[in-house]
Amino acid sequence: MPSQNQIAGDLAAALLGGAWTRRALLRRLSGYLRNKAARSNARLVDEILERTEGSYPPSPFALKRFILDSRAFPRAAAVLLRTTVPVAAVLTPPRFWPAAGNAAPGVPEIETPGDLAIWLGVPISRLQWLADEQRRHHTTAIPMFQNYRYRFMPKASGGWRLIEWPKPHLRAIQVKILREILDRLSVHEAAHGFVRGRSCKTAAAMHAGEAVVACMDIRDFFGSVRLQRIHAIFRRIGYPWAVARLLSCLCVTSTPASVFARAPDDAGLDWETRKRFSERHLPQGAPTSPALANLVVGEMDRRLEGLARHCDARYTRYADDLSFSGDETFARRIGGFLGSATDIVRDEGFSIHTAKTRIMRRGARQVVTGLVVNEHVNILRHDYDTLKAILHNCAKHGAESQNRSGVPNFPAHLAGRIAWVEHVNPVRGARLRTLYNKVAWTPRAEI
Repeated sequence: MPSQNQIAGDLAAALLGGAWTRRALLRRLSGYLRNKAARSNARLVDEILERTEGSYPPSPFALKRFILDSRAFPRAAAVLLRTTVPVAAVLTPPRFWPAAGNAAPGVPEIETPGDLAIWLGVPISRLQWLADEQRRHHTTAIPMFQNYRYRFMPKASGGWRLIEWPKPHLRAIQVKILREILDRLSVHEAAHGFVRGRSCKTAAAMHAGEAVVACMDIRDFFGSVRLQRIHAIFRRIGYPWAVARLLSCLCVTSTPASVFARAPDDAGLDWETRKRFSERHLPQGAPTSPALANLVVGEMDRRLEGLARHCDARYTRYADDLSFSGDETFARRIGGFLGSATDIVRDEGFSIHTAKTRIMRRGARQVVTGLVVNEHVNILRHDYDTLKAILHNCAKHGAESQNRSGVPNFPAHLAGRIAWVEHVNPVRGARLRTLYNKVAWTPRAEI
């Protein structure tokens, strides 16, 4: 005689064999139990749906727990124990089934781990090694057995940032996931970072000429996004649980403890920070992280945009930078508004770096994503003057005299900075380009 634990597992498998809607679940449950007790079946389905977040199914293990906890489960178990007809041994195989409103054209329909391995062009054993579902790489200090390279980089505002670069094979897989899956999904219109056709310039332009501009910064943006939220994204796209799990694990990492032993003394890595990095999170340095972060915070963007619209204000987000702007009426209520915005951010699982919150009124310089927006979008005068002085000194004293930080390919580095100035302010960019072409580069690097 099967135990209740076995019966719950069988019911979970049966319920996961199709669309995750109340009507479809009731149909599969009634067919599996071979009874017409619609009231008790409906109670079981309703209790399961109440425990399920979102419009996509949970994992088989979570669903089994929900069934065992349901008050309607004993009735279903009793039905199965009384039946004289053998229960079907073959269940509907996993299917690619996007949640309502989440279908994206062109997304590959992958239904099993084997199909995923074929799509990625790797053996299943290699796929499992790279996904590292058991977190074995987290416990080793041998770089050869780790999928990432680690480096602490200084922040412009002080302190250090841990960059986690995937090794070439894993990076190639992440690029494929980004190009063929994530790039085909739409993100909220308030997101301007890492979105094709949008940039920090388009984000800044939304706030030009306003009476007040307020900027907030999310603390440890990528590190705060956990495996469960990434898994939910892939489930919502339509991938079965096992495939979504592998895709999620390919895009997250757990930082080995040995990495922190190499951290600078002033890195400020307290116990909470180390614990956060030791859990599976989005690595800052993986090509998939920005796109996944934009998808994860989609609900937060919708709530913040709604709050801003209610207050006749504008909202944009560039990665972890949140910007709001509005007229004099909005300026008078900015304090309470930012308090409500902070509550929304916290409710969505993030926290605000309060020391970086800025309220900039029209009488002072207003800066959004590093660009001045008082009247129109423009480059910071300090940045322009600094770059102009570097180019002047390069022409006068030689390029190497100005490369004090040892930047590789210094001419290309300066050319990139000039291109950015020209993108924002073509007139100033043309002046800098003229100065650049007067420098005696070795070899010649005119632009």
